[in-house]
Amino acid sequence: MATEHISLSDRIYQGYLMITRRLTTTQVMAILAVVVGLFAGIGAYVFNSLLHLISHSLTSWTPADQAQWFYLIYPAIGIVLATLFVKYIVKDAISEGVTRVLYAMSRKGSRIASHNCWSSVVGGATTIGFGGSVGPEAPIVLTGAALGSNVGQMARLNYKNMTLLLCCGAGAAVAAIFKAPITGVVFVLEILMLDITSKSIIPLLMASVTATITSLSLHGFSPIIAISLTEGDMFQVAQIPLFILLGCFCGIMAYYFTSVNSRVAGFYNSIKSQYRKWIYAGLTLGILIFIFPPLYGEGHDSFVTLMSGETEELFNNTLFYSLSDTDWFLIVYLIAIMLFKVVAMATTNASGGVGGTFAPSLFVGAFAGATLAVICRAAFGWDVSITSFTLVGMAGVMSGVMKAPLTSIFLIAELSNGYGLFIPLMIVSCISFAVNYSLDRDSIYTKQLRMRGELLTHDKDSSALVFLRLDELMETDFIRLRQNFTLGDVVNIISDARRNIFPVVDNFGNLIGIVQLDDLRHDMFNRENWGKSIMEYMIQPADRIMQDEQIQNILPRFEQANTWMLPVVSKENHYLGFISKSRILNAYREALVNISQAD
Repeated sequence: MATEHISLSDRIYQGYLMITRRLTTTQVMAILAVVVGLFAGIGAYVFNSLLHLISHSLTSWTPADQAQWFYLIYPAIGIVLATLFVKYIVKDAISEGVTRVLYAMSRKGSRIASHNCWSSVVGGATTIGFGGSVGPEAPIVLTGAALGSNVGQMARLNYKNMTLLLCCGAGAAVAAIFKAPITGVVFVLEILMLDITSKSIIPLLMASVTATITSLSLHGFSPIIAISLTEGDMFQVAQIPLFILLGCFCGIMAYYFTSVNSRVAGFYNSIKSQYRKWIYAGLTLGILIFIFPPLYGEGHDSFVTLMSGETEELFNNTLFYSLSDTDWFLIVYLIAIMLFKVVAMATTNASGGVGGTFAPSLFVGAFAGATLAVICRAAFGWDVSITSFTLVGMAGVMSGVMKAPLTSIFLIAELSNGYGLFIPLMIVSCISFAVNYSLDRDSIYTKQLRMRGELLTHDKDSSALVFLRLDELMETDFIRLRQNFTLGDVVNIISDARRNIFPVVDNFGNLIGIVQLDDLRHDMFNRENWGKSIMEYMIQPADRIMQDEQIQNILPRFEQANTWMLPVVSKENHYLGFISKSRILNAYREALVNISQAD
């Protein structure tokens, strides 16, 4: 008797059922959250270790007073290696990590491919280690989310619990890489828009704490930004006008950040040849990083140096080393780095590199805050703390770019143990958010998803509609009539028809109009009328739905047209089928139940 083959996934699932058979769903989710948090913490450690190994090997051997000529070629090498890795080994897009997590939640049932558990680590570390001017957070967020999703898939969870575990992985990854558990939780609630309930917040907290403890155990307990705030760095009421000014400046810089990113991405998307992308990106990044070495990689060391007040170190390995003690040149240098960082970041991502915008937004914010502080010191002689303005500026630009003021406030507070700056952090983050929101309502992660109707929100009604796809709901079993048909031809067809509406198409399949059965009843039983052309009974539909329209935009059209059925056509008016209001409403109810179910 042959033994039935049992796959590895089935064995894992059977073991999972044996272990959890006496536990409630809440208890099971808490345990799985701890497992995901542990994996995410280890993943963040591996990522950081690989990134540091590559970067240190390439940059640690050049004297500070000499220009680093290898900066001209390092970034191009990194982008080429990352692109080849993605194309020939991964064979799937892994850039724009946070956006891909949001897309998986709305379009893939929160299922993320298993290769994302490691591929973003390799691609991101290679890109950034060789100087790609992007951040490691997006790759590690995608890695953490993939770990959560795949654990959920192994446990065969429903959509709601799968999404919760995915969010646990993403939040745990943020918590691990920054050693900031509160930030990990707030990030999920604010960016991934997970609903706040006792059943969701407890696993999320447990995953973030577990990942943070794992990171602290492997990395040590020192904060990411080892800055101790002195009495002179603390908040002063007299500086409120300056913080208001900084908030406005950060909001404008956030808009510059997202606008330039979109324009650069559009430019590279218009280039079909990957070789040309490599050439353009290699030249752009090589020249920028050679002239401004702080643009190399994520730039963590640069803004730590900046907030420490040791601005002369920013001139290491540059052609301007001898000008490091000149105030006016320092201001120009800071502004140039701040502006070109966005160009370097966008170029890296758009040309094939793997990285995120999280760290670059912190970088730009740090230089924005420092620039204002240096100007106040140099031009007016005011005693303004570079450290506090740098930290608060980081939160300001990040708040505008990500549309996440709470995440930015708690991140900076946890990164630097700078809870003494809570008031200016709140002032600058909120003003920056408001200024940037008035210019662009979407974050850098959500703009494309909202335009395509693929963005989930806290509004369950709207989110349920996101899951509905026109191509899946469209009905195609309608009998097509030709424009040369007679009433008699149609009478012979009707005997086999299940519908009371018929599309009329020309010889090329283009929709000319529709015929309704009710309009034929008066004449169809009189044979004397059978010779009439069907065109005499044809009418124009109340509206036409384009094949790429989103369901949330289609529903109001039924009300406007006062009908329950509308034809669907291509951009060239080629007939495709019909969409009915009743079918949309039935699918909507099913989707609403699916995202709300507890078990």
